[in-house]
Amino acid sequence: MKVMVVDDSEMTRMIAKKTLKNLGVSDVLEAADGAIALGIFKENPADVIFSDWNMPNMDGLTMLKEIRQLNPNVPVIMITTEGSKGKVVQAIQEGVSDYLVKPFTPASLQEKLAKWIGVPV
Repeated sequence: MKVMVVDDSEMTRMIAKKTLKNLGVSDVLEAADGAIALGIFKENPADVIFSDWNMPNMDGLTMLKEIRQLNPNVPVIMITTEGSKGKVVQAIQEGVSDYLVKPFTPASLQEKLAKWIGVPV
């Protein structure tokens, strides 16, 4: 299984990557913004994407729209502090799979991963 972590915070990417490795996911791709992630995804598609919402160059919502044109089925989980009802509805309309609220715990990351890949990790 290949997981992509997209966040402009190097610390958040490092924590997510370490958590995923502890869960047995050895193939973790990372990107600092949506534009970089989109380029990586086109060449090396991930099975699950965890993405921040607010990033420079290309935000998570714009990236989500682009990813959906390439692959409407890959689970995209937004890791965000954006919890307003309007933002959630907007992301759902664009095809987000799920949310993970910052700061996240290893257990919550594991729960979302298990939910979307269909097997416990």
